[in-house]
Amino acid sequence: MTRRVIVIGIGMGDPAALTLRAVEAINRVDVFFLLDKGEAASELVQRREAILAAHRTAPWRSVTVPSPKRGQEGGYLAGVEAWHGARAALFARLIAGEIAEDGVGGLLVWGDPMLYDSTLRVLERAAGAGVPFEIEVVPGISAIQALCAAHRIPLNGIGEKVEVTTGRLVAQATPDAPAFVALLDDGSGLAALMARGFDGQVWWGAYLGTPDEMLVAGRLMEVGAEILRRRAEARARKGWVMDVWLARGPWPAGGRTP
Repeated sequence: MTRRVIVIGIGMGDPAALTLRAVEAINRVDVFFLLDKGEAASELVQRREAILAAHRTAPWRSVTVPSPKRGQEGGYLAGVEAWHGARAALFARLIAGEIAEDGVGGLLVWGDPMLYDSTLRVLERAAGAGVPFEIEVVPGISAIQALCAAHRIPLNGIGEKVEVTTGRLVAQATPDAPAFVALLDDGSGLAALMARGFDGQVWWGAYLGTPDEMLVAGRLMEVGAEILRRRAEARARKGWVMDVWLARGPWPAGGRTP
């Protein structure tokens, strides 16, 4: 028998937003692994526990361990590489020590596991560093889907392409796509766009699908400062923030609808 690890997308953390397939997978897991990023982000663990309480039909076992921190030594890519290595070693130990030979482990991943998340890459490394195991993936509602639903807009204009990128890359250069979504932005991407005088439209959301949800939309030069202020206040208050934003380039003469 082979160990199995199920990577379950949980959307934005709202127990009501899980797919039926995710609920079914939760009820096949023998042990859940919860990575704790520290006191400031303890709510992220609590929300995962609330999801289990809402959907698990039998008692469950969970193992909570401190999450390795990403360093900055050697630059961004080197820091990510070292961070992934530390997480892979951690998962290899957990899978070998906590999952029976025919057992099933579970990871509850924010958003969708296939979109700007390191879990699948890390598990591939862990599989080569310890006992063998199979990986099963259950998709979840992504932050991009939740953002567009909250603002009641389509992701793309008619016949337009959409670029999915990161705040770090937007900070370096403005994407040339007519519409682009920025994930993992610490605020520097949005601030850089404002500094360049980007005169397009932006739709921003934080804590999507939760009671703390915040939404702002409008011309970037009119609402950008408000977004950055609200983002900073929320992070100071809660210790963490998860947000995403969509931008579209300047309207042509006469304007257009999204």
